[in-house]
Amino acid sequence: MKPLFLSVLPLALGATTFTNPVLWQDYPDVDVFRVNSTYYYSSSTFAYSPGAPVLTSPDLVNWTPVTHSVPTLNFGPRYNLNGSGSAYVKGIWASTLRYRASTDSFIWMGCVESSKTYIWSSPAPRNTSDSNSWKWTSQGTNPACYYDCGLLIDDDDTLYISYGNPRISVAQLSRDGTRQVKTQTVYDPGSGTTFEGSRLYKINGTYYIFATRPADAEYVLKSTTNSPFGPYTAKPLVNRISGPLSSAGFSHQGGVVDTPDGRWYYVAFMDSYPGGRIPVVAPLKWTSDGWPEVVTDSKGAWAREYPLPVPNPSIAAGPGPEGTDLFPGPALGPQWEWNHNPDNSKWKANSGLTLQTADVTTDLFAARNTLTQRILGPKSAGTFRIDASKMRDGDRAGAVLFRDRSAYIGLWKDGSSAKIVLVNNLTLAQSSWTTSSKGSVAATGPTLTATDDVWLRIEADITPAFGSNTERTATFSYSSDGKTFTKLGTASLANSWQYFTGYRFGVFNHATKDLGGEIKVKSFTMQLVK
Repeated sequence: MKPLFLSVLPLALGATTFTNPVLWQDYPDVDVFRVNSTYYYSSSTFAYSPGAPVLTSPDLVNWTPVTHSVPTLNFGPRYNLNGSGSAYVKGIWASTLRYRASTDSFIWMGCVESSKTYIWSSPAPRNTSDSNSWKWTSQGTNPACYYDCGLLIDDDDTLYISYGNPRISVAQLSRDGTRQVKTQTVYDPGSGTTFEGSRLYKINGTYYIFATRPADAEYVLKSTTNSPFGPYTAKPLVNRISGPLSSAGFSHQGGVVDTPDGRWYYVAFMDSYPGGRIPVVAPLKWTSDGWPEVVTDSKGAWAREYPLPVPNPSIAAGPGPEGTDLFPGPALGPQWEWNHNPDNSKWKANSGLTLQTADVTTDLFAARNTLTQRILGPKSAGTFRIDASKMRDGDRAGAVLFRDRSAYIGLWKDGSSAKIVLVNNLTLAQSSWTTSSKGSVAATGPTLTATDDVWLRIEADITPAFGSNTERTATFSYSSDGKTFTKLGTASLANSWQYFTGYRFGVFNHATKDLGGEIKVKSFTMQLVK
């Protein structure tokens, strides 16, 4: 059974234009392609699990998460957060996903921790929008690290992959991708310049590599021969182009994709902290000698509004990010990700999400089974309805604003009663990504003695403030009936980019004394607020 997720789509029926960003959520390191009438989008997740989410769209504008290419992070013990340290800011960076017609399957590849490249695949499901239809399995590893890679499955089914930093290389792979047949550096941007985030394409018989100059430009490398190994010449596609949002970074690092009628689009992201990196779309035009150019507005900027790429799609769009999840079970919806690989023996979904305590710790960053979801911008509220009647003495549970600087509104169980608290300034040190502060109680609410449900709400402002000293705020409140909420306090949101991932709503439950307690999350609702 698919999780119930009611939603509101971002476009009105009959719309002929769309507005950037197309999805105001943190989906960075775009890899995008089309199979028939369906567009696919793959993104980074770092240490969050499952990893490498896949979204689908009928029109390049309405995007819906449908699966994860990496259901379990099989990268080592610290990705389990079970005493071997943590993997925050490690894990899945810019990876690649493609459909392979010869095997009717999808293949994902990604280098982890500059070590080796992991490979996962799934047979093409009959219903791509059904998360249960995807069957991802590990296909082993390639001993080479294809950093920030882009996979091309050529016309003859040969696998090529572009990769590298600061120079761009191309490798030919064995049929299953686990061995390197040949590799060659194909472009050196020169001293003092770095290219990365490369994507390799074959368009009208010509090989192209799209690569970013972080974090403000995208370049196009065009092969001068009929070979993926070049040589290549380069031209900027976008270079510090303004728009479409203020107080955000430059649109860059992404991929290109065509429509069935032969029009091309560039899908990139903007650094939009504290919310993360969010996708934007622009049409491409082509010069007579085969170079793509981004269509800009009258001021030469990335336009806020463009005509719809597919005005009347042949397939319906999936649900948008607003709505309520009742956790009907047994699986979680593809919009959810744990802070690391979870302890699957300590949770279940069945008419609500039961979270048993999985760790005895006073450090939230070290606690397993914190479940997170990307915040919807520019401002939204995340509300968890929680049955806390089975918490035990010393247990701590609640709703968290999760990032390297976190805050939460939660329940601290002491004896037979639980008090509502606001805890802020939980912090990871940027140098090591280990806990530097476990936080402190900033405010205290009422003590609960009954077994009634409690609603915990976080209202977060993730309007871009990138590169400024402005810190957005979040408001924390609670309710005993789900209708009338009492504000407990606020917290500021960090604008720094070094953690890469943007802020998320999350729910947690861990012990500080003994295991055995649990909470039941009866629902989660995310809705935009003005």
